[in-house]
Amino acid sequence: MVMSMQNSTDLTPASFVLNGIPGLEDIHVWISFPFCSMYAVAMVGNCGLLYLIFFEDSLHRPMYYFLAMLSLTDLVMCSSTIPKALCIFWFHLKEIGFNDCLVQMFFIHTFTGMESGVLMLMALDRYVAICYPLRYSTILTNPIIAKVGFATFLRGVLLIIPFMFLTKRLPYCRGNILNHTYCDHMSVAKLSCGNVKVNAIYGLMVALLIGGFDILCITVSYTMILRAVVSLSSSDARQKAFSTCTAHICAIVFSYSPAFFSFFSHRFGGHTIPPSCHIIVANIYLLLPPTMNPVVYGVKTKQIRDCVIRILLGSKDSKTHGI
Repeated sequence: MVMSMQNSTDLTPASFVLNGIPGLEDIHVWISFPFCSMYAVAMVGNCGLLYLIFFEDSLHRPMYYFLAMLSLTDLVMCSSTIPKALCIFWFHLKEIGFNDCLVQMFFIHTFTGMESGVLMLMALDRYVAICYPLRYSTILTNPIIAKVGFATFLRGVLLIIPFMFLTKRLPYCRGNILNHTYCDHMSVAKLSCGNVKVNAIYGLMVALLIGGFDILCITVSYTMILRAVVSLSSSDARQKAFSTCTAHICAIVFSYSPAFFSFFSHRFGGHTIPPSCHIIVANIYLLLPPTMNPVVYGVKTKQIRDCVIRILLGSKDSKTHGI
């Protein structure tokens, strides 16, 4: 047993080399432009949303507190990967330390799980708002919101920490070159010459525990919402109820569509879909939701739109008075 642990330690590389997107090395610089643009939009949009929710009293409501959680999650999620990817594309800085790789892996998987959990909480928020409007503020109090938000974060941390130990215990004798832009759990594990079956089974179990549970809750919530909305007698009331869910449904589509494609293509289309496509979709999965969520919520949510317009008009008026 001691000898086995010693061999595993001896075969642990000091660092990995992230090769970026294999087969597309010649156009890495061109690929970097949409990545950089989307990252800039994500940073500005989500920081703007957090600023509005923090300072605008009209946005101090449960729905916007959950949106703030989503924005924080999006900021961490895309910042865990895109800066390093841009360093690979622009400066060929491909090396990442073994422990740094594990830290990046932890943040990526924890906050993708957090993203799914917050979307589930937002679905429950819409369910309470539409089905129990008179009890909305008494059910979703600030302490309850803080507790469910912390529980969602803790769920991700506790389920992802074993990935670090499962990955660290493996002996790596198949080189240290990762054909990826970031340290993904199974991409790293596949460089090992040890038995990675436990890693694969645990990874699938975590995906089902987080994604499966959250999707089930979202589906049940929207089924109940649909039943409640259809039973409304007024068409205006039905339209207003549906409109409050539009932005959240868009966020669900942006988040889960790349995830489903990546999940099923790896299992059923692994030999027909080129590796470059898998890696591009994996990056879109981490970059598209942070980019689009603030745009969608800014356009579709009247209260946020009104706050932005008021701030812009206020700054314009102050400049006019200054002149």
